[in-house]
This record gives sequence, structure tokens and C-alpha cells, in this order.
Amino acid sequence: MIVHLLKCFGAAPGGGNAALVVENEHGSVTARQAFARERQVSACVFIDRQADGGIVLDYFYPHTRSPLCLHATLAAAHVLLTAPDAPATLTVSTAMRGQALQLLRSAAGLFIGLAPQPAPAVMVEKYVPSELMGQHMHLASPPVIASVGSPKLLLEVADCTTLRALQPNLELIADWSALHQVNGCYAYCRTGESEYEGRNFNHLDPALEDSATGVAAGALAAHLQQSLRLQQGHVTQQPCLIEVQYSAQAIWVGGMVQRST
Repeated sequence: MIVHLLKCFGAAPGGGNAALVVENEHGSVTARQAFARERQVSACVFIDRQADGGIVLDYFYPHTRSPLCLHATLAAAHVLLTAPDAPATLTVSTAMRGQALQLLRSAAGLFIGLAPQPAPAVMVEKYVPSELMGQHMHLASPPVIASVGSPKLLLEVADCTTLRALQPNLELIADWSALHQVNGCYAYCRTGESEYEGRNFNHLDPALEDSATGVAAGALAAHLQQSLRLQQGHVTQQPCLIEVQYSAQAIWVGGMVQRST
């Protein structure tokens, strides 16, 4: 077994959201979940090479298996595309849902190409955001569920001050998400022309809050139908920057990747 530790989407050298990329491991789902729980890194991705030459990515958070994690995918792209004689592009699929992902290495960096996915049709009652966030919410736009493979409830707040002060009810978010087949809430605000800041709430432990959530950035771009730059990680003291290039054909999510010692 080979394990790589990388930091993804860092806004500056040395920063970013940590991910473990695991090669040559053939354990069960239960064993992989135990590995992720023991390591307590925000995400682990297992690279499974198939007999027909295909590559499948299997994602685990410390608390659960996931259908998709883009910062872990970006870490896997670094492992797969920066080795000697590696291709510049590669198509992989996800373990849980067989979703196709395009990995790209270019002069601008590493990117993941994917398409919007169906999101659960949930009527979000007016009181729900306030209950989930544990305070009365004045949203800047109606709540919406969007997905590029891992559905998020998107909540737009007025400004960064409001965003950074949020102390949501994490247990209620987990229960509501499980009931509606949504993978947590993503609160965000606009900070400039095509510039946004966000926070992801998908863990029961506040200390495990994501510093960068690529699936939320992709979902937000799909919802807004525009390219954007998304900052995250101010609260976790790991500033991250996610670049999303939007087109009708594909959404490309990218950012900085660095090996961590």
C-alpha cells in the first residue's frame, strides 16, 4: 500500500485542505472506512486500477463513505497526472455511482471536469434555513439544492461577517440531510464580480469543518451558471481558493495541489 498526503486548493504555499491518496490497497469498504476513521484526515481516496485499464476512485471521510469528493479527486489527479510519462488527461469513474470525471493537467494547473447531476427535488420550507443554522436567517436569495455529484443545500447570506459568525446545528443538518438525500449545507456570500466565500457544514464535529469543498463550488457554479472564484477556510485558518470554469458542456474545478510532509 502506498499513501500520499497532499494539500489541495491552498490559497498560499503550505496551505490547503488535506487529503490522503491510497494506492495498491484492496480492502473491503469496512476496512477502508476504518482506515479513514483512524487517520482523521478530512478525506481519503482509494485508487482502484481495473483489469480493463480503467481507474475507479473510492472516497471516504472519517465518518462515512462519499459518492464524490473533489479535493480528494484533485489530490488523486496530482498522483496520476504528474508522475513521469503520465498523460495530460485521464478519464476516471467514481466507486459509488460510476460518475465519469475528466482529469486535466495544463499550464494553468490541475482541473476536474464534470457535469451537473440531478439533485433531490426537495421543497425547502422558509423556516428550514433558520433551524439548520441555529439563528434567524435573512437569506440573500432563495435556498436551492444543486449537485455535481454530491448534492448541497446552498444558502446565500448577506456578507462575510454573517458567514463567518455562523454556528449551525450540525446534528440537525445531518438528520435533515439524511432524510432528503443531501450531503450537508453550503453557506456562501458574494464578495465581488464572480467572487464568493463559503463554508461547508457536513460533519458532526465542528473541528472537522472543511477548508475547501470542491463539490459545493461546482454546485454553486452550476446553480449560478457562471465561472467563479470561491474562497473558503477563513474560519479553519486554512485559506483556500477554488477556481471554477463554467460552460454548458462541462464544469471544470481546479486549484493548487502540494505534497505535504
